[in-house]
Amino acid sequence: MKSAIIFPVILIAFGCLSATMQEQANIPGGISIAFKAGNAAELSKYMNPTIELLLLDKEDFYKKNVAETILKDFFIEYKTKDFTIRHQGAKNDAQYAIGNLKTEKGDFRVYFLLKRVDQEMLIHQIRIETDNGK
Repeated sequence: MKSAIIFPVILIAFGCLSATMQEQANIPGGISIAFKAGNAAELSKYMNPTIELLLLDKEDFYKKNVAETILKDFFIEYKTKDFTIRHQGAKNDAQYAIGNLKTEKGDFRVYFLLKRVDQEMLIHQIRIETDNGK
């Protein structure tokens, strides 16, 4: 009898917790739109003033405007066909997402990390690496 009452309570509690975590893990839609369009200028609107960028052969901390230029060059060379977020999560004041970027020259795996700065979530890290289908 007790298990008949406890089990539904646990399911409800888990469902509420899961919904709360999903709300916290909602990546701003503009980021996906910017990746899908290959629009570095739009993407930079969501960047922290300094960002860690790991992009193929480049890996460093850059000022926002330099990171935007590097991404712009990437999007010129690799014309974007599609972008889809495959997984996202959150912990404390940080959110992350993993996505697939399809371009005319191949597919890439994209990781990005957002952290809360004042009242907004800003991108602190972007990693773009070739997707070998693994």
